[in-house]
Amino acid sequence: MGEAFPDDWIASLARTVVVGARRDRDLAAVGAGGDASIWSAAAERNMANTDPGGGEGDTHFGFATLPLADKQGRVDDVFHKVARRYDLMNDLMSGGLHRAWKDVLAARAAGPRRAARRHLDLAGGTGDVAFRIAEAAPGTHVTVLDINADMLAVGRERAGKRGLADRVTFVEGNAEDLPFEAASFDGATIAFGIRNVPRIARALSETHRVLRRGARFQCLEFSSVDVPGLDRLYDAFSFSAIPAIGKAVAGDGEPYRYLVESIRKFPQPEDFARMVAAAGFSRASFERLSGGIVALHSGWKL
Repeated sequence: MGEAFPDDWIASLARTVVVGARRDRDLAAVGAGGDASIWSAAAERNMANTDPGGGEGDTHFGFATLPLADKQGRVDDVFHKVARRYDLMNDLMSGGLHRAWKDVLAARAAGPRRAARRHLDLAGGTGDVAFRIAEAAPGTHVTVLDINADMLAVGRERAGKRGLADRVTFVEGNAEDLPFEAASFDGATIAFGIRNVPRIARALSETHRVLRRGARFQCLEFSSVDVPGLDRLYDAFSFSAIPAIGKAVAGDGEPYRYLVESIRKFPQPEDFARMVAAAGFSRASFERLSGGIVALHSGWKL
């Protein structure tokens, strides 16, 4: 795997960025029976660009516009380039904080330690979240689904080194058309992957289909900073520093530029929570972490 940033650098940035993570559960009442048809003007613009309904028009690739059918190939190319340096990419994008955020996600997704459960981790190719869940809950078998073979190869290699090859399975597949029977899993997660899916609504509906009653879906994704002053600092860091550092360290700044731009094109947390509800999930909610840099979404299949 790629090299990580020094711990003291990460800790310093963490002290700057983590300015009292505030939890936001304003949408706890937005469930499958809620009014998922109410969209803000900003949401409508975002939805037109992401084509959540699965139509075959144009969509965005970062700030660029391209035919919807072409987006998956472009996204695949980005992750082919960064697969072997995925940890480094996440360190660049988050200042190392992605490790703490994934710890939170995995702790909530793991369930009882000894219960025999099946968990699905979407777009989880390198196994970052899957390994955390498997280690926290020895009774759980985790299936990692990713559309990118290079990412999966890294994940399988890592699973073998960690002694988890028998408890974490890697499957190449598309989140928009999951190769699993209905009601197959007791929980599902996706970390920093949903914004790269061309047809988000279709992927959410597919996830709902393969979950059992009582299962929880959780999605960790970059969001919009809601702390005055920090938002401008974060934008400057994202658009100027991240691509430059990516080019210097990984040899190519363009994948990092796309990933930064894709964050800005993703729906606001309130609007994505409505999409989760529209896919059939009950008690759709979210909470902001680290001043809104990321949001952790949740929905239940009841």
